[in-house]
Amino acid sequence: MQSAFSHDHYVFRRKVLRFFGGEFNIYDADGNLVMYSEQKAFKLKEDIHIYTEKQMSNEVLNIRARQRIDFGATYDVIDAPSGERIGALRRKGLKSMLRDEWLFLDSQDQEIGTIKEDNVAMALIRRAGLSWLLPQRYTISVQGQCVASLKQHFNPFVLKYILDLSNDHEKRLDTRLAVAGGILFCAIERRQS
Repeated sequence: MQSAFSHDHYVFRRKVLRFFGGEFNIYDADGNLVMYSEQKAFKLKEDIHIYTEKQMSNEVLNIRARQRIDFGATYDVIDAPSGERIGALRRKGLKSMLRDEWLFLDSQDQEIGTIKEDNVAMALIRRAGLSWLLPQRYTISVQGQCVASLKQHFNPFVLKYILDLSNDHEKRLDTRLAVAGGILFCAIERRQS
């Protein structure tokens, strides 16, 4: 059986019209379900569990907010089977008002990379209420080198992002951190933008 974190492409899907909480389906490039998560509604402190199947019996990843709702929050990414903290993602609060920007942190909270929205002009147009017309695009960099991209695809009923890690030939970014970034964008970023 292939590991859930051995792919170069992931498709994240979240139903927009679900009234309470969120349901995330994560597929490989061939359309096979490789991970699944449900997000509980009305939580003040995010705690997202990711499983390899909808029965939720095999947890592979956990994403936990360090603090309650916070514009510049940090989310720890934990390998569920071992309990080991892999690293974290931190939203750059004030910078994200103009253009979304997040930091990838290693297990010692040292910055190792970023996720940045494509450009400021497009970001401002999106924030003016036209986000449904202009899907978001992000560049993922490690030590200044572009290693991946995260792109939203327009669909009024399903929020869909595609994570492309195929440029990361040297595997500079832990795939688990990249997948956690995709999940956070589906779960959190869309409601804060």
